[in-house]
Amino acid sequence: MKQRELLKASSVILKKAKEFGASLAGFASVEELKKAPSFSFAPQMQGAGEGIGTRKNDLDLRPGEAVWPDNAKTVLVIAVEHPDDKPEMDWWFGRSDPPGNKVLANVIRQLCTWIADTYNIGVFHMPYHVEKGGTYLKDASVLAGLGCIGKNNILVTPEYGPRVRLRAMTMDVDFPSTGPTRFDPCSTCDEWCRKGCPQKSFENKIYDSKDYGQDILPGRDGSFSRPQCNIQMEKNNVDAKEEVIKESDKPVKLIKYCRNCESACPIGKT
Repeated sequence: MKQRELLKASSVILKKAKEFGASLAGFASVEELKKAPSFSFAPQMQGAGEGIGTRKNDLDLRPGEAVWPDNAKTVLVIAVEHPDDKPEMDWWFGRSDPPGNKVLANVIRQLCTWIADTYNIGVFHMPYHVEKGGTYLKDASVLAGLGCIGKNNILVTPEYGPRVRLRAMTMDVDFPSTGPTRFDPCSTCDEWCRKGCPQKSFENKIYDSKDYGQDILPGRDGSFSRPQCNIQMEKNNVDAKEEVIKESDKPVKLIKYCRNCESACPIGKT
């Protein structure tokens, strides 16, 4: 495609993403994303490849290592709002995807089909888990201009704060990136997210730039402990109770993971 055609198509694709149900959407360059902080830091991170949220690695990757599909040039990342009054979007039972993940996957599936049919572009629906061939969605979102990494170590958007869920796909065409942005509400905040953590996951600085060769660290200043956060998630598993939900014809053990660092953030709240 010529530059004018790329710009026109990118605008149409972003509009279509919202028509399909995305709250936010943006483009990031794969080559730029490969240089993003998580890709170099994650394999060294304490607890890499361990804890809740990881999956069996069947791609012969090192813990924290990512792999890219052939010919991937652009990542289209989407966000779906996850408001405080809809906690069920991230309630888990067994290996079933929670409702929020199903919404995200459906949006990407529709986009993959529509983009391939409309523009004859090669697409790939990225799995959620890096171990399964996915990407670091927070970095992709930052480079796509959706927001910044907050002091809670998660994406913070201007519109919804950290209360979003993310998913991505790749395309074999170089679309112009839509970010990053200078948005950074955390530089002068009172750190409500950190104060609200039940496991004090941000209490100690455990990473230093001189030890890891980069200035961008978990929790922004190296103070996020994934193992401490995982303690809370394990507790949530233990505390889960059987409940009746519409997705199942019998009671299921419903896991409601902690979202304190999301809910405490004032950004995006009316």
